[in-house]
Amino acid sequence: MYKKIVITVSIILSFCSVKAQLKEFTLTDEWVQKIEKLAPAKAEVQAKKHHKVLEFSLFTGFDHWVVPHTDAVMKVLAEKTGAFEVEFSKDIYKFEKKNLKNYDAVVLNNNCSVGPRRDLLLDVLDQDKSLTDDQRKKKAAELESNLIEYVRKGGGLMVIHGAIVMQNNSMAFSEMVGGSFDYHPAQQEVTLELCEPNHPLVKGFGGKSFMHTDEPYLFNKAYTQKNFRPLLYMDTSKLTQKTKEIDEKIKYVSWIKRFGKGRVFYVSPSHNAQSFEDARLLKFYLDGAQYVLGDLKCDDSPAKF
Repeated sequence: MYKKIVITVSIILSFCSVKAQLKEFTLTDEWVQKIEKLAPAKAEVQAKKHHKVLEFSLFTGFDHWVVPHTDAVMKVLAEKTGAFEVEFSKDIYKFEKKNLKNYDAVVLNNNCSVGPRRDLLLDVLDQDKSLTDDQRKKKAAELESNLIEYVRKGGGLMVIHGAIVMQNNSMAFSEMVGGSFDYHPAQQEVTLELCEPNHPLVKGFGGKSFMHTDEPYLFNKAYTQKNFRPLLYMDTSKLTQKTKEIDEKIKYVSWIKRFGKGRVFYVSPSHNAQSFEDARLLKFYLDGAQYVLGDLKCDDSPAKF
């Protein structure tokens, strides 16, 4: 009898997981038009100057189907509000110092690297047969260092969902972003709560929680330092299909932080384009972009945990 119950529960959980898997769809003009209607009509604050943003959308590991949709979302937010101009690239050499100086902020869009090494820059350089192994490693380290110093010296950085995995084994990258990816249970409905309902960066949620289907990301490395101000969190005790016990303190899925003179915004939502069909999340993305650009002022001091 006990075995039958266990098997039944397992089947139910499996069914729920399949049900939570939202259907993938190709980016279309119709979908972009839907996002244009839902996007904020104007930015929360007037931009101090003309901002140019680099959106880096290359992945070498897991292919998040939402990558082109996320690019489209950022383009809509930029063009509809005029808060910034966005340039898209998959070229790692955009992280050369001479190139980074052309941008006020960098957006990392789901830049998953190949595991277990987890070094996207080295993944790309491995394809360059004109370089020796030592030259590849040296160049990868240099490009990563360039991005870190760019932010430290005042550049903005917005890290979207799987982009936290880009240099996942690098502690320096982890400290800049605020953490590294550990793992996630299967896709499921996740309710995100507001850490501070009155914080300017979550204004778009109107003081209410946000429910969507997503991969509930969990974090490690620099995350344990909690050197950030959390914006959204989830009740991990309600997550299903966990493969290991989760520390209840590992619950934040979006945060902001200072890194030297720069500003960083990490946003885990979303793995699915359907999540963007909600005006609240679109405003959250726009406000986060304005924060890293230095236009939207708010308390970004580390929270007292």
